[in-house]
Amino acid sequence: METMNTWFDQAFSPAPVMAILRGFSPARTVELAHRGWDAGLTCIEVPIQSPAAVAALVAVAHAARERGMTVGAGTVVTPEHVVTARESGASFTVAPGFDPAVAQASMDAGMPHLPGVATGTDVQNAASFGLGWVKAFPASVLGPDWFSAMKGPFPSMRFVATGGMNARNAAQYLGAGAHVVAVGSALEDDTQIELLTDLFVSR
Repeated sequence: METMNTWFDQAFSPAPVMAILRGFSPARTVELAHRGWDAGLTCIEVPIQSPAAVAALVAVAHAARERGMTVGAGTVVTPEHVVTARESGASFTVAPGFDPAVAQASMDAGMPHLPGVATGTDVQNAASFGLGWVKAFPASVLGPDWFSAMKGPFPSMRFVATGGMNARNAAQYLGAGAHVVAVGSALEDDTQIELLTDLFVSR
């Protein structure tokens, strides 16, 4: 389990930002992935909620291998999704909530798992399972104070703020206790990319 947690430590060390590429064609997803990699982002997630989304993940995973990068599968909510993620070339999985069966299936497949949490109970359950990284979702609804509050009872847990994040509010959430922010449409906006780059270059 510690190896899985260390994997995320290393994956997020170059930049405290993860890009989520949802709902684009395979070609557009690959294009945006390259923009992210060029900007210094090393973690990219492609949610797999439809056959078209799976095709996009396959395309990005191929591009990632060529560049020595990794890509994760998002919205993985069943053990069957874990199989699809692995067969599509994903290196890690992300879920909107915490399901021990999904987490175990992912780790058994050799893919670190990032589950969603929104309460202290969620965080405690994930920690009891041995997970050191979780996705706080929806972060914009939870608010920055949620991260500050969670630092007390869970000082060693690391949080990825997901949902409503962008280059303009990222610093606020990172300052409140989030370790990483996950952004979606920002990669389509040149201004956002520049702001995100400035964010982690200055850290």
